[in-house]
Amino acid sequence: MPWTPVLLLIKKRVEDIAEFSFNSVLLNLYRDGKDSVSWHSDDEPELGKYPVIYSVSFGGERKFQLRHKLDKKLKKLELILTHGSLLIMKGKTQEYWQHQIPKTSKPVMPRINLTFRIIKCLT
Repeated sequence: MPWTPVLLLIKKRVEDIAEFSFNSVLLNLYRDGKDSVSWHSDDEPELGKYPVIYSVSFGGERKFQLRHKLDKKLKKLELILTHGSLLIMKGKTQEYWQHQIPKTSKPVMPRINLTFRIIKCLT
């Protein structure tokens, strides 16, 4: 799908911080606390060996959790993603860590997440 004017504006702001260009964005809508995404890593081949992911949140606050894939003794990390927050994952993050947005029974406002990425051509 083509970039909309609003997405292009947000993309430009993110790229000014990142100092490089993204060629894709993934949009997720979390309507309430029942909407979630389970433990995973963004390690698809088309993202390259060391994916660069800049994730912008709009709307309600949600917990974002990280856990190490190999060292189970390490404590889970938890961040609160607030309206307008920018989460950056790069380097070996996807190789060694998983992340999730867990379900919650706490009342939460809807949240939109834009995840900017670079999709590499696989030939």
